[in-house]
Amino acid sequence: MLFCCNQKDGVSEMYKEAIFAGGCFWCMEKPFEKMDGVKEVISGYTGGHERNPTYNEVSAGTSGHYEAVKIVYDPSYVTYKDLLPIFWRQIDPTDAGGQFADRGPQYKTAIFYVDDEQKKLAEESKKELEGSGKFNKPIVTPILKAGEFYKAEEYHQDYYKTNPERYKRYRKGSGRDQYLKNTWGDKVSWDGREKFKKPSDAELKEILTPLQYEVTQKDGTEPPFKNEYWDNKEEGIYVDIVSGEPLFSSADKFDSKTGPPSFTKQLAKENIVEKVDKSLFAVRTEVRSKHADSHLGHVFKDGPPPTGLRYCINSASLLFIQAAGPKPVP
Repeated sequence: MLFCCNQKDGVSEMYKEAIFAGGCFWCMEKPFEKMDGVKEVISGYTGGHERNPTYNEVSAGTSGHYEAVKIVYDPSYVTYKDLLPIFWRQIDPTDAGGQFADRGPQYKTAIFYVDDEQKKLAEESKKELEGSGKFNKPIVTPILKAGEFYKAEEYHQDYYKTNPERYKRYRKGSGRDQYLKNTWGDKVSWDGREKFKKPSDAELKEILTPLQYEVTQKDGTEPPFKNEYWDNKEEGIYVDIVSGEPLFSSADKFDSKTGPPSFTKQLAKENIVEKVDKSLFAVRTEVRSKHADSHLGHVFKDGPPPTGLRYCINSASLLFIQAAGPKPVP
């Protein structure tokens, strides 16, 4: 489902959604949030008959709901087909009674498709897994049409971040980690790209324009309003000019009236490094790309809601990748 008509439920039209149930939703957020192009992973409830269920109602096993995650992703960078193997590698798809130590219908696995294309891809993926010889028991994970998805209570969101030690103990104690390691080895997670090796300085001078080299390698600053992307209104993502690692999305871009491209947030936090910059007789927060170590710009705390941040980024540090496919018709 590619959203149009500007926004729906706070989701930009350039994003799609996927819904997976894999047992305890605490354990399903991190693997997807690590993927390039995934904007958000939301824990919640779906598949049941009660409206606006609470955690206590779902955990009682009588609401008909599954614990599930809704993944909001940018299809110009990561596809539904990319998400499916990550889902399979987080679960025991042969368990019809729950997942690991968590028993009951609320902990069963399922793929909830939002359109016919997702249904087709999910069925193909399941058939491929069945034929892989990986499991000696039948794959019982159903593929179901998505219904209403209810966001879980706030304390369940990003649990692996807010309660990291308890999260680790829970995963280990439930038996999930040991099962996944025994079944998949080192292929449990996926980051979408090979490890990046930064070119030499001489190679960078050949690859980059003089301005790109000056900005990314020498911490330079390009002229305001006289740069490639300050007024770019196309939908897509902005990646590092050297490494290609995703950095920002057009969905978070705004006109700050200051000259460079400005964003309210990062697209992939794991690709951004922030450092204290005491040059120019002031203390600022510099923004660099993690893998290429390119100077990108600075972040300021005078941006618009919802973050209140303004990522002031040099166009010369970026490469814009336009969203795939035709634009939706209003």
